[in-house]
Amino acid sequence: MSIAPKLQLFLDEAKADYDVVEHKPTKSSLETAKSCHVPADRLAKSILLDTDDGPLLAVLPSDRKVELSELRSELGHKPRLVGESQLRQVFTDCDFGAVPPVGYGVTTIIDDSLGKQPDVYFEAGDHRSLVHMDQGAFAQLTRYARHGQFSEPSLVD
Repeated sequence: MSIAPKLQLFLDEAKADYDVVEHKPTKSSLETAKSCHVPADRLAKSILLDTDDGPLLAVLPSDRKVELSELRSELGHKPRLVGESQLRQVFTDCDFGAVPPVGYGVTTIIDDSLGKQPDVYFEAGDHRSLVHMDQGAFAQLTRYARHGQFSEPSLVD
């Protein structure tokens, strides 16, 4: 797989300007950033959460971790991480752990730190390819997403 079919359709319909970066299979977003020589703060990772209002996709840089208490402040209630089966129900054409931040109709919240980057990379639905676009294109694709500060630096290198 090079790019997940639903993601491809979404990007095509949005007439998004992007390129695909192929890489050796990786097991984590930090490993992907290192493998692709991409700054970790420019590689967005997506985490599906369960909230009182339904599923929520939290999007943050790969070198940061979700701070659930901060999200509670943003949302008014504490979200919970979803299990693999629930994730597969939403992202039917994506590998586990390679969830893109757009294209699947899930309510999304984007960490403010991503907006400070000149360009953004994100998983294309597998562990072998990334979508790359400039900040303007990413901002246009995520214009209806909520924004907030809900991450903190990860201690993992």
